[in-house]
Formats: sequence, structure tokens, C-alpha cells
Amino acid sequence: MASIDNFPRIDMATLEATLTAEAVKREYESLAKEFEAMGAELISAAKKCEALTTDVQNTIRDTAEAYRQEGKKIFERIEECALFTEDVRKTCEDVKRRMIEGNGVVRRMDQ
Repeated sequence: MASIDNFPRIDMATLEATLTAEAVKREYESLAKEFEAMGAELISAAKKCEALTTDVQNTIRDTAEAYRQEGKKIFERIEECALFTEDVRKTCEDVKRRMIEGNGVVRRMDQ
């Protein structure tokens, strides 16, 4: 049988320091992997934000264009009404003038 004296001696302080260093190294590696995973999530979130920003910009542009088109339509309607009103006024003046020239005076129909 072998004697205990033949086994190499282990320095317990060195062993504890080595085990502690290995544990610290594993913890740091584990945290580094968690940071990388968080980074991937943050990059994904940033890409979603960029896409959302693009959608918002497109919506704003489209809405502004729709307002411009609606304003143009309303302008054209008002312009048409103004021209129609002017035509009606001219027609009324023309009828009035013809009535005056034809009869000398304008009489009410109920007289």
C-alpha cells in the first residue's frame, strides 16, 4: 500500500484562489453572453422603431397630400360657385335691362 506521504501536497490557498478565479471567469462569461443577448434584443427593437418611424413619416406625408387635394377640390368648388353667381347676377341684370327697355318701367307681376 502507498503511503499518504507519497501523494503530492496540494496548497489549499492556491486551490481556493484557482477555483475562485474560475468561478469569476465563468460568471463574467455568463454575463457577457447575457449582454450579447440583450444587444440582439435592443438591435431588434431599434429596427422596429426605424420601421415605425418610416411608417409615421409616410402617414404624415400621405395625410398632408390628402389635405392638399381636399383643399384644391374645395377651392375649385368655391371658384365654380363664384363664377355661377356672377353668371346669375349678369343674367338678372340683363333681364332687368330688357324689361326696362321693352316696357319703359319694371312693373310687379301682381299689379
